[in-house]
Amino acid sequence: MNSHYTYLVLDIASVLFPLALSFDKKVAFYKLWKYLFPAMVISGAFFILWDVLFTAQGVWGFNPKYITGINVFNLPIEEVLFFVCVPYSCVFIYEVFNAYVKRDVLGTCGKRISILISIISLIACILFYNKTYTIVNAGICLALVLFVTFPYRFRNLGRFYLAYFVSLIPFLICNGILTALPIVTYNDEENMAIRLFTIPLEDVFYCLSLLLSTVLLMDYFKEKKTNQS
Repeated sequence: MNSHYTYLVLDIASVLFPLALSFDKKVAFYKLWKYLFPAMVISGAFFILWDVLFTAQGVWGFNPKYITGINVFNLPIEEVLFFVCVPYSCVFIYEVFNAYVKRDVLGTCGKRISILISIISLIACILFYNKTYTIVNAGICLALVLFVTFPYRFRNLGRFYLAYFVSLIPFLICNGILTALPIVTYNDEENMAIRLFTIPLEDVFYCLSLLLSTVLLMDYFKEKKTNQS
């Protein structure tokens, strides 16, 4: 295989299995597409803008050896597709748990997990206030988690965290490949320089923010439709 297709193949591989199982009768994920796709567009637009700015500022970059050279918004097209494939796959995991795990395993622990994540995010913001990738990641994560826990009171918080912890496995595998080759290169002057193998620790916050924002928007569109019916 031509190495220039590596990132593209990784995008496709990350979404292939969830896409194939979207028509499972019990999950029926395809029925949620009308809510999911607008949510991914809005959430993706924010993260792509973030991506464009960080690429321009040298917070991270892309190895030309592993990309096709086709750019959209001054980003490799593979990077733009990342914000379609990865959220789709992670939200699919969330809906699979909703369909197959009847008991809310984490239940009342949701609020405690939120408080713990908030404390960790706040500490990261304070200790690494001069690191662009760290403070933006931890700050957005902190704001989202506090919002869904207190003023919004997201009713599926426990279920969300269960899906998030499970989705970290494929997310970190995907990011592990991206950073090990490397396809995506990080400027350690702009992050904590703490790695999970080859993955910047901040990516754990990044995954949470990406998944949570998409799930929240999807649920908003779903409830809006229900209220109009």
